[in-house]
Amino acid sequence: MINLPDIQLLFARLGAHQYSGEPVTQLEHALQTAHLAEQSDADDELVTACLLHDLGHLLNDQSIDETDSPTLRGVDDTHQYFALPFLRGLFPDRVLDAIKLHVDAKRYLCHVDSGYYERLSADSKRSLALQGGVFDGATAAAFIAQPGAHDAVRLRQWDDLAKQADLATPPLAHFLGRAAACALAPGR
Repeated sequence: MINLPDIQLLFARLGAHQYSGEPVTQLEHALQTAHLAEQSDADDELVTACLLHDLGHLLNDQSIDETDSPTLRGVDDTHQYFALPFLRGLFPDRVLDAIKLHVDAKRYLCHVDSGYYERLSADSKRSLALQGGVFDGATAAAFIAQPGAHDAVRLRQWDDLAKQADLATPPLAHFLGRAAACALAPGR
């Protein structure tokens, strides 16, 4: 299990890496996603899930260099699962479930929203194919019935918008404060 200072250090060390072919860094993407959630009056748990939803990219960096995207090499890094063992014990299931399901939320949204796929970035379209493609009706229904699925859908929608160069957001410390508010044990 990691703690909040470990998360801060991880972003300090690897947050400047480019975010999979997008015009933002890993840190900027995390901050933008959390900021969009905060602007929508999301609670601490959902804002924290938004901040940490791609932490698996940093913990299991599969890039060759800072400009590489594993999807260009046909690699699904399963980042949505990789961070969970590190975060379990630090945050409640609601945070973990939204992180775990945010990739499947993309697959779900492609099924239920006819224009959603066209709004995805090129890298998100590549990763969608590697992640199993668009859900069919039965799989979409099973997905949305899971605990945390509705939060994951909201997270995913902010995730898609959080790729804007030079967007001003509060600093990491602000969002780590919100994460501390929903951590399972104070001071972690």
